[in-house]
Amino acid sequence: MRTIVLAVGGNALQRPGDHGTAQEQMLRAKQTAESIYPLFEENKVVITHGNGPQVGAILLQNEHSKDVVPAMPLDVCGAMSQGEIGYMLAQGFHEVFAKHGIAKEVVPVMTRVIVDKDDPAFENPTKPIGPFYTEEEAKRLAQERGWTVVEDSGRGWRRVVPSPMPRKIVEKDAIRNLIDAGFVAIGVGGGGVPVIVEDGKLVGVEGVIDKDLASSVLAREINADMLIILTSVEQVYLNFGTEEQKALSKLTVNEAKKYMEEGHFKKGSMYPKIFASVLYLENGGKEVLITSPERLQDALAGKTGTYIVP
Repeated sequence: MRTIVLAVGGNALQRPGDHGTAQEQMLRAKQTAESIYPLFEENKVVITHGNGPQVGAILLQNEHSKDVVPAMPLDVCGAMSQGEIGYMLAQGFHEVFAKHGIAKEVVPVMTRVIVDKDDPAFENPTKPIGPFYTEEEAKRLAQERGWTVVEDSGRGWRRVVPSPMPRKIVEKDAIRNLIDAGFVAIGVGGGGVPVIVEDGKLVGVEGVIDKDLASSVLAREINADMLIILTSVEQVYLNFGTEEQKALSKLTVNEAKKYMEEGHFKKGSMYPKIFASVLYLENGGKEVLITSPERLQDALAGKTGTYIVP
């Protein structure tokens, strides 16, 4: 029985055109579970997930209600998003597992991730969160609210916040014990709540960790046999979106690093997934699979997807 860390993308709960209602996200969670449930029958699996749209919405709610109730800092908002998304995923998978006779319970774990307090990311926000805006709207909000905003992968403008590098997963032993006992764990939600070590204590800091990088660290720390990263495309491509687009079925770490240096992968899209894959494999990982939820079973059978190996 293999141990797998399964990183689900943002479209697991919210897709282009969705409004982000609870009902929509519950439906998306169930659809995601329905497309990948066979993976859980014969493997020990930790589900990880992002939180960009959800934590952005929580921050907006904070902003609009700050004169009524106290606004929460970003680390607390990240923890809130873990609870929200963990609940929705647990509901979706519980229903689908029951339907297909999979006798496993899903347990969300509120996860903290240790980062360096001197990480340069705190001075250079790069992580997009929240909804998309037009350029005019984004720049107006930046001026009004002191945000940093950027254009995000040709999809519109978004707020960006610090995204420090994950170093250690605080709850790694709890997650490992859960999957060894037969549970499906949900961990490092939204990349985990970033904390620093200060005078022997763990102190929350404002930021949003990239979930693929956090998943990579978790996979390494629990000695996972495989890291699977689900995204909106079924394979990794060179020259993506051009007439020279070329699908990659398999590549080595050295090839992945070469393509990264050549600029084939966008910073807000495929780049962090490839970077996370390389970090996992260079630190003892065995293999990475990148594909879409809908094509996961075909990818595991070698019919599609992109495998990255040491």
